[in-house]
Amino acid sequence: MNKKLGLAVAGAVLAFGASAANAGIIIPAGDWTIDIGGNVNTYYTNTKFSGDAFRNINRANQVSTGLLPSALGIGGKTRQNDLDIAFQFTFFVGANSEQGWGTTGAQGLTPGGTLAQSRAGDGNSINVRQAYLTFGDASWGTIKAGRDLGLFGSDAILSDMTLLGVGVGAGGPGNSTLGRIGSGYVYADWIGQIQYASPNWNGFSFAVAAREGLRNNLNAIDLDDSKLGFDGKVSYEWTGDVAGKVWAGYITQKHERQIDPATGLALAASQSYRSSGYDLGAKINVADFGLVGYYYNGRGLDVQTGGQLGGLQFLGGNKSDDKGGYVQATYKLPTVGTKLGVSYGISKSDNSNNAPANAGVDHENKSWIVGAYHPLTKSLNLVAEYAQQKVEANAPGVASVDGKAKTISLGAILFF
Repeated sequence: MNKKLGLAVAGAVLAFGASAANAGIIIPAGDWTIDIGGNVNTYYTNTKFSGDAFRNINRANQVSTGLLPSALGIGGKTRQNDLDIAFQFTFFVGANSEQGWGTTGAQGLTPGGTLAQSRAGDGNSINVRQAYLTFGDASWGTIKAGRDLGLFGSDAILSDMTLLGVGVGAGGPGNSTLGRIGSGYVYADWIGQIQYASPNWNGFSFAVAAREGLRNNLNAIDLDDSKLGFDGKVSYEWTGDVAGKVWAGYITQKHERQIDPATGLALAASQSYRSSGYDLGAKINVADFGLVGYYYNGRGLDVQTGGQLGGLQFLGGNKSDDKGGYVQATYKLPTVGTKLGVSYGISKSDNSNNAPANAGVDHENKSWIVGAYHPLTKSLNLVAEYAQQKVEANAPGVASVDGKAKTISLGAILFF
């Protein structure tokens, strides 16, 4: 399978003990080598909702893709003038025909929602999440330019066992669930970027990137003057009887005060601030056991809605205090090859700093997830998961809002 395909899936698959094809479809084309690979996955999910946060939604049955949408990746590489050059395009799509965010925060699952299911129409369009070029050499590193997974938080999602499954966020429209996004880490997301990645020096490496500036809320583009963002990470990876990886990352972006073009004055519900944060993580594998630990901390990083959706970069529109993390343990059954896993994660967002958006509201989003990932063949994996999510929103002098979502997921993911 193409090693660059969506979320660096090949490495993630092997980390969880599930199976994937060793290579995609390799096609020699003159000086170029073309690699075609991807995945198809579909899950039945049954979600029981309770509490005010989910607006009386009782139970949702769905057939959809999981955290990793189905994908087709086309890449090419060659060596020219002492440079390794390559390109990658990856097209993602979901199994269900309904549009939306892919969570119960979507309008179509709330009372009075207007999003309609479209069986034969364009309810679920193709999403091109990867489109980039690279050039470099093993002696000095690699330059990447285009759209790909961001650096900050990338190891958190690549180490999440629900990458092969569903996690939280089931029961809604769209082409993806959430896995552990928003209840353990902030989504790395697919970002336009210019990145430099160092060579690998006996397991040590680093990468830095300038990335597209993300708006700090959902207001009109002409009212926002946010700047370029920057992120980076360093990591050390080793092999042996006790194998593992440790990493640390950083992200920052300046958000400028929004101006009303009619008056030239700053809007009342806006402010200038800098989002920034850091993360730390480690994973260890000993024989058939695996352990992951991850922590992040920052300001203005996250948006938590008080519903199921959370973990999206910067959309909160203020300099909230954000932190969270997760722990995960896995064990691969000898001979059978089935990977069993359990994880717990939490994300918190504190808006008590007189923020104009969600002022004084503290959000907490946490979840327990257990899963079984069985390699039926070297390409096909059967998946069963149970996820229990709890969300809370509290503000001074206001009744708290909370809710629970309990999801059972059964399905399969095929790599080629």
